[in-house]
Amino acid sequence: MLYLLDANVLITAHTLYYPVDRVPEYWAWLAHHCEAGNVKMPLETYEEVLDGTNDEERDHLYAWVSNDTVRQVLVLDRQVDVDAVRHVVSNGYAADLTDDEIDSLGRDPFLIAHGLADPKESCVVTAEVSRPGKKRHNRKIPDVCASLGVRCCDPFAFTRDLRFSTDWDRRR
Repeated sequence: MLYLLDANVLITAHTLYYPVDRVPEYWAWLAHHCEAGNVKMPLETYEEVLDGTNDEERDHLYAWVSNDTVRQVLVLDRQVDVDAVRHVVSNGYAADLTDDEIDSLGRDPFLIAHGLADPKESCVVTAEVSRPGKKRHNRKIPDVCASLGVRCCDPFAFTRDLRFSTDWDRRR
């Protein structure tokens, strides 16, 4: 299974429960799984992390993601299929979105399109919570994934699936 990370997975982990400077075991575990090919981040969501990490609290996260070694193992080495992105927008959100609505989607359609590339062997990981009542550009990633047949999980299911613990490296 290839876990494809949304930007909010790293940002939320760092700001809420696994700060880079306080729980380095999580970040080493994550880099290990990236190197092993179990976890990747599409370039589009990677850039979103870089764009959102310019304040003092997130300096440690910015340093981690911008490290050349981390970048090489973290970023998915595959171009997104533009037709798949169009499919995600038209069928996952709405076929008649306005330009403003499309802008509000951000890079989410790219992440989901990467999940569509191999839906049986990919899982999108996001901190977004399902909100089935939301429509059009307000739809959440878990709901769009469900409607398109793309696996999706939250960060806690992801860490359980890959068996994160603070002593993960000693148990290998």
